[in-house]
Amino acid sequence: MFNADEQVIYVGKAKNLKRRVSSYFAREQEHPKTRALVEQIANIEVMLTHSEAEAFILEYTLIKKHNPRYNIIFRDDKSYPYLYVTTQHDFPALYAYRGNRKKEGRLFGPFPSSPAVYETLNLLQKIFPVRQCTDSFYRNRARPCLQYEIKRCTAPCVGLISKEDYAKDVTDTLAFLEGKSKQVIDDKRQAMLQAAKTLDFERAAQLRDQITQLETIQAKQYVASEKSENADVITLLSDDDGRVVVQLLLIRGGNVWGASSHFPQHAKDSEPALVLSAFLLQHYSGREMPVRIILGQEPDDKEGLLAWFAHHAGRKVFLVTQARGVAQKWLQLAQDNARQALTSLALSSKQQTKLLTDLQQKLGLARLPERMECFDISHLQGTNTVASCVVFIHGLSRASHYRQYNITGITGGDDPAAMRQVLQRRLLRGQQSGELPDLLIVDGGRVQLKMAIEQVAALGLQEQIMVLSIAKGEGRKAGLETFYRDGDDVGIQLDADDPVAHLLQRIRDEAHRFAISKQRHARKKSLASGLQDIAGIGAKTKTKLLRAFGNMAAIKAASVAQLASVEGVRIKQARTVYDYFHVARNLVQMDWD
Repeated sequence: MFNADEQVIYVGKAKNLKRRVSSYFAREQEHPKTRALVEQIANIEVMLTHSEAEAFILEYTLIKKHNPRYNIIFRDDKSYPYLYVTTQHDFPALYAYRGNRKKEGRLFGPFPSSPAVYETLNLLQKIFPVRQCTDSFYRNRARPCLQYEIKRCTAPCVGLISKEDYAKDVTDTLAFLEGKSKQVIDDKRQAMLQAAKTLDFERAAQLRDQITQLETIQAKQYVASEKSENADVITLLSDDDGRVVVQLLLIRGGNVWGASSHFPQHAKDSEPALVLSAFLLQHYSGREMPVRIILGQEPDDKEGLLAWFAHHAGRKVFLVTQARGVAQKWLQLAQDNARQALTSLALSSKQQTKLLTDLQQKLGLARLPERMECFDISHLQGTNTVASCVVFIHGLSRASHYRQYNITGITGGDDPAAMRQVLQRRLLRGQQSGELPDLLIVDGGRVQLKMAIEQVAALGLQEQIMVLSIAKGEGRKAGLETFYRDGDDVGIQLDADDPVAHLLQRIRDEAHRFAISKQRHARKKSLASGLQDIAGIGAKTKTKLLRAFGNMAAIKAASVAQLASVEGVRIKQARTVYDYFHVARNLVQMDWD
């Protein structure tokens, strides 16, 4: 469905298109969201598919491409992280991993988030001292590292443990990750008794401590299945203010591995069945699917979803809506987590609203600054000038809205000119798209403030955009900043512990960080570009030279022997680089003379 500006505002599917489309126009719509959609429809485009599975795939693709205003959208489409055990090695390592699952070794997961993975890694390291260092670090050790000293690794890198003993730790780790913690505890208890009989009390004490830790973990898994099954538990909850959360619980090896909360966009006033169906479609596209998905509600078009799951997974996937036994307990746990997530979201929303209200009052702003954008300039001695724009909406950062700009055509080091250029570009585009900030913040004093005010006035946006500048205090210390507004020559200073000051500092620091990251990337690119024109020198050799010498000036000044001393650079390549900067340049100079 398109609006009058030919923008896609909704994508939907149906086996009976006539009935589905007619339902939007044939009767009075109950939901405000649907009424608003119908009022804007100017054109409808129809695409036919051969099957329901294809329709689901097309719907997901179009939603992701066009981000329609009236579709329910879940923002997080990253792959989930896994634990990776390199069992193909003589001394396997344990890592956090995210990426292609077709790898040698063993993958365990997925985990709901990166923190959940690293928490598990930290836990495993205390119980099973399997190395977690990279292979390059492992190969180049001459003595044990700190992990060995704090008893979290047995130092296989320097031969302080036999291959057989190390393999036992790896086997226990794999068994634990497979959900066989009871078996691991029983085996260790037998080994502890045997060690005590042979008077190896130090070993017995070590095993006793491992058993205690494992039993503590097992006690926390109060909802566990005797079957070593993998399943996902999904439920949906909403509150009186229209907030919606979809809660996901991951069950692996019969144990709860973690939970994650997902807050959809455009879900207010939508039917729960539609929201749940949208989550299932968007969440599992491109992700691993368990055999069972336990649902707290009946999704919209369940039959079509089952066909899509079977097509996507290459096997049958069960959508269970009548949970019993341990599955019912898992579902209850997911609902408890969803309730807690909604409570936290409501509390955070109230706190952010109060913070923005305080900001409006203390800075004397005309209205509440719901969307704030902060700009900063970064360069190195006038070279590689870049600008950053960070966006905070309702007091929270929105990284997907961040923008970086290359600044050209100005005198090096002219920050006001750079600020003028980036504001011109941002405001002109914002005027065309209709997406403008309520509060525009620039890092600097009255000069930068004046520049920002001029650019806003040039486009006639004074009524829409408020302007603020943040001048650094003495010694650039946090808490000593002065905040300048339009027409304010004196400026405002806030207490160092004022939450409003902290918010503005965080916005300014985020713009500074983002600008520096862009500037460093531009600098590295410009350094590498000095070697681009040398025939026979590939990207890897260029990288090695830059890492070894640090900059182009050092490479130009190096002798052939110094260039060849870099690991991985052959004498022929060293001669080529040297000749490029010396022989070829001298010949050009001679011809000119």
